Amino acid sequence: MRVTQSFEQSQFLATIDSLQSTIAQNQNQVSSGLAFTEPSQDPAAAGAVSGLDQALSQSQQYTSNANSAQTSLQTENTALTQIQNQLQSLSSLALEANSGTESSQNLTAIAAQATQIQNTLLSLANTQDGNGNYIFAGFAAQTQPFALTATGASYAGDQGQPQVQIAAGQSVATGDSGSAVFNEIKTGNGTFTVTPAAGNSGTGVVGASTVADPSAVTGTDYTIDFATPTSYQVLNPNNTVVASGTYAAGQTLAFGGLQVTLSGQPAAGDKFNVAPSTNQSIFTTVQNLVTALQGGTGTPAQQTQLSNAVAAALGNIDQAITHTSTIEADVGGRLNAVTTQLSVATSQQTQLQKSVSALQGLNYASAITTLDSENTQLSAAFQAYTITQGLSLFKYIGS
Repeated sequence: MRVTQSFEQSQFLATIDSLQSTIAQNQNQVSSGLAFTEPSQDPAAAGAVSGLDQALSQSQQYTSNANSAQTSLQTENTALTQIQNQLQSLSSLALEANSGTESSQNLTAIAAQATQIQNTLLSLANTQDGNGNYIFAGFAAQTQPFALTATGASYAGDQGQPQVQIAAGQSVATGDSGSAVFNEIKTGNGTFTVTPAAGNSGTGVVGASTVADPSAVTGTDYTIDFATPTSYQVLNPNNTVVASGTYAAGQTLAFGGLQVTLSGQPAAGDKFNVAPSTNQSIFTTVQNLVTALQGGTGTPAQQTQLSNAVAAALGNIDQAITHTSTIEADVGGRLNAVTTQLSVATSQQTQLQKSVSALQGLNYASAITTLDSENTQLSAAFQAYTITQGLSLFKYIGS
């Protein structure tokens, strides 16, 4: 078979093309730091990397959700702390007003301070996050939830509790509705309330009320009826007498598993109503206190009315503090869950990235050695071809 110059050139070009293609691929590996950039270069490893990348992307999305939840919960936690501080200040003002020595002018000044606290509470109830969402509006995050009214405040949000997924099978609530935080607060001691009848003319004031025997509590309404200033009877809704006795100021009356302490001197015909606790808004509690303080004092009847109103407010404020503290503790628990998951996700993502690197990462020392060898082969091929093309029988005959 005769080897023509054209055949030699074709063979040489094919070899050069193959070497240059391999060199280009290796150069791309070195510049990218990847052992392969196309699935066809290593199908098995590429498939494994694709699965790992999907897991990494999902984990990173969960991390983004968790970071968002953490920010929202931290905002709510701060607001709840400030709400409790305001309620503590309000409680101190109520105690000051209930000393029995404050003038009407001083009570008006205390009422003004309570009104300022009410405005601050309103501002906190309308807290917005960094994205302009109202954190206490439920799902209606773009709607300002609270507005003051003559009796407290209206609520324009909903009952929703937004949640985000922070891990596979794990979601966390990122907020609480304003209704749950501000409106669903039990009155009295959380189990029952004691209020004087509107027509009372004596100086009887409601004191501490407690549950003595939870198993005996039925949720029934009762009426404490003073037939005389020193004798009473307790009636159920059927007007059946369930307890009776002689009264002395500061005495604790016991019935139906409940205990009620009264001070002062009720008049004949005075009544005190006992009923199960209901839900009441923080804003209603504050407004009731402001209204009572603005009424001032003077006569014994006015002082008695004020004392009962302030005592009721103090009990309701205590319930509000306990209620918001419980919610804050729950928010803290959610924050801890988010923080823990963020730590887990960070470790998971680090491991996934290591796995991807192990499959697709380039061994630089080996790659550079290979690239040098291939460049040497290419250079040698060019030199060999040049020498070969310089050979000719006529050249030697003529010399």
